[in-house]
Amino acid sequence: MLECTVSTAAAIEEPIKPAVQVEYTQLLIDGKFVDAASGKTFPTLDPRTGEVIAHVAEGHSEDVDRAVAAARKAFDHGPWPKMTAYERQKILLRAADLIEKHNDEIAALETWDNGKPYEQSAKIEIPMLVRLIRYYAGWADKIHGLTVPADGPYHVQTLHEPIGVAGQIIPWNFPLLMFAWKVGPALACGNTIVLKTAEQTPLSALYAAKLFLEAGLPPGVLNVVSGFGPTAGAALASHMEVDKLAFTGSTDTGKVVLELAAKSNLKPVTLELGGKSPFIVCEDADIDQAVELAHFALFFNQGQCCCAGSRTYVHESVYEEFVEKAKARALKRVVGDPFKGGIEQGPQIDSDQFEKILRYIRYGVESGATLETGGDRLGNKGFYIQPTVFSNVKDDMRIAKEEIFGPVQSILKFKDLGEVVQRANNTRYGLAAGVFTKNIDTANILTRALRVGTVWVNCFDTFDAAIPFGGYKMSGQGREKGEYSLKNYLQVKAVVNPLKNPAWL
Repeated sequence: MLECTVSTAAAIEEPIKPAVQVEYTQLLIDGKFVDAASGKTFPTLDPRTGEVIAHVAEGHSEDVDRAVAAARKAFDHGPWPKMTAYERQKILLRAADLIEKHNDEIAALETWDNGKPYEQSAKIEIPMLVRLIRYYAGWADKIHGLTVPADGPYHVQTLHEPIGVAGQIIPWNFPLLMFAWKVGPALACGNTIVLKTAEQTPLSALYAAKLFLEAGLPPGVLNVVSGFGPTAGAALASHMEVDKLAFTGSTDTGKVVLELAAKSNLKPVTLELGGKSPFIVCEDADIDQAVELAHFALFFNQGQCCCAGSRTYVHESVYEEFVEKAKARALKRVVGDPFKGGIEQGPQIDSDQFEKILRYIRYGVESGATLETGGDRLGNKGFYIQPTVFSNVKDDMRIAKEEIFGPVQSILKFKDLGEVVQRANNTRYGLAAGVFTKNIDTANILTRALRVGTVWVNCFDTFDAAIPFGGYKMSGQGREKGEYSLKNYLQVKAVVNPLKNPAWL
């Protein structure tokens, strides 16, 4: 492998001690922090070192039963669904204010548990979390049905009712943003929740959930169970008293979740799954800008992003220039302790993901792709990987077909739009795509031809609370964020009443 020239100094220094204490490690059930019924705990690890941060309560089926019972009681008999929408809105707004007040502590927990740069957590993700909660607070008193004309003397109306108890399973790559994507619309619609955190990153959601309680959320409305997928996750997905399920994670796990939901009570399921998103650089592109944007599209969040631009298609006329500049940009990427200022890339989440990424790098080399830079671990402690760039990648290589979920850029060459559309769509995924061009006609052709849920034109990873997000094909079903996500947590009821001697119809 080629030797990467990125400095390893930041990665091998003594880790910076986070300025936060771990206060919440138990399960949150019915408004109280409690131990798991079994008394078991599991360690959550610091990705910088692999050392234990804290031991967290390990939820199992019995704990899921307790949480679901609390959520069911809160929905059927508690004040939350019966509050005015304005009262629910005020509680959500207070929760957002409290999260904003504790921005730095929450960001520190997120970085400590996940490994993403603290500046990213504190300046981007926690403010986005606050914005999302405020956005959905705004929707709480704007959810209503319709009056529908009928062929005859009837008054017909539709009611948009909360669906009930929502089971929600969130991933480890964006723990708090996924918390907001799930919790925000569910609460705005008047539902109650049992949320399972990823076993790799349980800490920040517990802290945020405590702030919702401080804001006045009634007991049992938001329950948080930490634990593992095959135990706590499976129990939640198959639970007969859960009315709705939402899952974000891998496509393979999504299939299991969908099957469990179907075999139990046929609960509806929203899935946001994997991706292998094309990033298409056209011949008229400003190459320097395209290189920087493609770099961001792939390497952001250590490459651990479901919509990462992980297939970089570059027009043949600018391919060589692009590859050289992409290599140079990767060599400049600053990798190290995510609590240090100016760091662009922290460690991968854990040893499993670390080893998986290194295996894919080996697959790339063995299949004949050109390793331009990177290709190995960085330092000798923690889960740091060198920013890696492959050129001369072919569509049939594993690094071009399978989701790596790491800092590995694959650059492919194309000749014309018809060809790149066919190749970009030749995948089981359909989550997102990027298009970089100065030509509006080219942009329009590609945005309509690409079979994906989001197309970013001359930008990437532009997320806003109002913009829906979700995938085509095996990247999922349903949409999160924006007005569209409310439909996931509402039932529509038609009410028909006969009219006697109506003055009008």
